[in-house]
Amino acid sequence: MLMPKRVKFRKSHRGRRKGKAYRGSTINFGDFAIKATEAAWVTSRQIEACRVAITRTMKRDGKVWIRIFPDKPVSKKPLETRMGKGKGNPEFWVAVVKPGRILFEVTGVSKELAMKAFALAGHKLPFKTTTSVRPDFEEN
Repeated sequence: MLMPKRVKFRKSHRGRRKGKAYRGSTINFGDFAIKATEAAWVTSRQIEACRVAITRTMKRDGKVWIRIFPDKPVSKKPLETRMGKGKGNPEFWVAVVKPGRILFEVTGVSKELAMKAFALAGHKLPFKTTTSVRPDFEEN
C-alpha cells in the first residue's frame, strides 16, 4: 500500500472538498488518462486495486503513471467506545481528489485497450470518472 515514509504530524483535520482541481488536471506523461469528475477521498487500497486492474488489462504492456498519492491520515475510534478520550489513531491513508484531477496515465498501448483498462479501473473508485486522450495524440 502507498503511504508516506514520514509525516510532520500524525493526525490531521478532515478538511473540505470544495472547488476544482487546477493542478494535476492535464496529461503530462502518457497518451491516455482517467480523470475524476467528482470530489472524494481515494484510499491507498483503492489506488492499488486500480493499478492492478490497469496493468492486468494491458497484460503488462505499456507504462502506467499514478498521479495521486495518499498523504492524508484518517483516524478512527475503536468500535463500541464511549465519546471523549481524544482523537482516534490513524487507520488508513487517503488522497484528496477534486473534479478534473488526473488519476492515472498510460502509454504504449492502443486506444481501445487503454479505454477498456480505465473502464475497469473506474469501477474500483467511489466516484464517477471520465477518460481523456492527449490533444496531440495520433493513432498509427
